[in-house]
Amino acid sequence: MKFKNIHIGSMINKRVKECETPMPRICKFFNCTEEDISEMYASKSMDTEILLKWSKILEYDFFRFYSQNLIFYSPASPDIRNKKNKSDSEMPHFRKNIYTKEVINFMLEMIETGKKTKSQVISEYNIPKTTLYKWIEKNKK
Repeated sequence: MKFKNIHIGSMINKRVKECETPMPRICKFFNCTEEDISEMYASKSMDTEILLKWSKILEYDFFRFYSQNLIFYSPASPDIRNKKNKSDSEMPHFRKNIYTKEVINFMLEMIETGKKTKSQVISEYNIPKTTLYKWIEKNKK
């Protein structure tokens, strides 16, 4: 799955088909018509409140597509990370990063192909050194 060009409506439609969720249930949950649901399937993007509802009814985190996109295509700059002290921020601080299999494979592939060195991956993506080496060791098996 490529996370660069996200068409969230089609991803929702795929999940609805996988789960075999009946259309009357979806319409009742969203309090809308089948035409409205079809329009959502055709949408490349949608309001976060609606996306949250889809995530709940289909028991799937659709926001993860966007998180993966940020991880793959917009690594945090070290300058930005260090400019603002976390304790000064009013935004919540999440302790754990999300390392899905796709993220791990992406990082390891960059190292294997020589696009980035281990130290570049560690600094650019803020991955702990021990975590990266554990991934490398597990990948050898």
